[in-house]
Amino acid sequence: MKVNEIHEKEGFNSKLGFILSCIGSAIGLGNVWMFSWRLGRYGGAAFLIPYLLFVFILGTTGLMGEFALGRAKGKGSMAGIKEILDDKKIPGASIISVIPTLGVCGIFLFYNVVVGWVLKYFSMSVVSNFKNINVETYLDNFLGSSQTIIWLAVAITITTVILTFGVSKGIEKANNVMMPTLFIVFIVLLIRSVTLPGASEGIKYLLVPKWSYLLDPITWVMALGQAFFTVSLNGAGMVVYGSYIDKNLDIPSSAINTAFYDGLAAILAAFIIIPAAFAFGLDPAAGPTLLFITVPTIFKSMTGGHLFGAIFFASIVFAAISSTINMMEATSEAFMQKTKWRREKSVIFIGIISFFIAIPLSLNMDLFGKFSDIVTIYIAPLGTLIAAIAFFWIYGVEQARKEINHGAKKPLGKWFEPLSKYGFVLVSALVIILGVVYGGIG
Repeated sequence: MKVNEIHEKEGFNSKLGFILSCIGSAIGLGNVWMFSWRLGRYGGAAFLIPYLLFVFILGTTGLMGEFALGRAKGKGSMAGIKEILDDKKIPGASIISVIPTLGVCGIFLFYNVVVGWVLKYFSMSVVSNFKNINVETYLDNFLGSSQTIIWLAVAITITTVILTFGVSKGIEKANNVMMPTLFIVFIVLLIRSVTLPGASEGIKYLLVPKWSYLLDPITWVMALGQAFFTVSLNGAGMVVYGSYIDKNLDIPSSAINTAFYDGLAAILAAFIIIPAAFAFGLDPAAGPTLLFITVPTIFKSMTGGHLFGAIFFASIVFAAISSTINMMEATSEAFMQKTKWRREKSVIFIGIISFFIAIPLSLNMDLFGKFSDIVTIYIAPLGTLIAAIAFFWIYGVEQARKEINHGAKKPLGKWFEPLSKYGFVLVSALVIILGVVYGGIG
């Protein structure tokens, strides 16, 4: 197989399919799990100001860069970055170029553990609406147990099966179904949530800005982390999707659409969870336990909760799987480039290996925490920085802007060059520093 043969054979059938797949990658557990309680904890509507500022200025800049890097080289992150570094005779190209892929692979490993938890909770919402369990203690007993291995296997298997069908028949088709369905479900759940008795306090909590929080640097730090990680910037995932697009596809428009609908999904999720939490007297800023304790308690208590609980966790499954598809594709494409194996063989191999490596993470929560911290604080943000430097500095910011503008209905002006070369790269480095200082901001 030629190095670029997989890209000659595969690609997205339409701009819509590409955008929906990118939205699927961006919309993940962070939109529901992290965003909702951060929005409440860091000033409500006031938090949206720095968050949206970072998403639409820096997030879209990063997305355009990663899409264009993949399209320019017709390859995923590892092979594309290596080619750029080799062209300029940069030493250590083989080691540097693999870091973004290692980062997204690491996320895939621990993320699937969490997807397994979501699948378990979805099954419980369908079968019993959590009536047969003590919601407050169940999670502690479930985490680290042998049961989690079964659900880990289910999570990886679902993603593996989808990817064996390829880009247009697997990735694109799956996201063409999952993303519109997810938004429809979110709207239905939002209507139900905001009409609950007592939900008005939750709506006020979200809509009334607490302006004093904008004077606290931590609000801006957390908004920056949320914005960067929520649009799936890691130097690999969006690069591989970019490698499958047509030369005339409008990259700036695609990046803006991805950021917009990703942010919209996060806001919708907040308006589903927070008003309902207020309606039942629960803590809206419960942190990481929000999804697995607060939400099940809401549906356990709600009239019609059995139905709405099943619908809610089905939507979270869609959000999670659409993200793991991107993570596994970035890893598998790099593996295919290296080994010249066919897609089916490569994807199944990656799936099996990932499952066995992730088992210790599933059984040991301390190991899970340490591993996820290393990946999200150090490796993944470093991958973003490496891709940005490779494209905007080494490949050349003028050439990068030309690639981004190819096919664009509204081409970017010269102003984009300092924004991307200096602004985005410096902020990417800042994300790493702040992550180390605060013990993670994503």
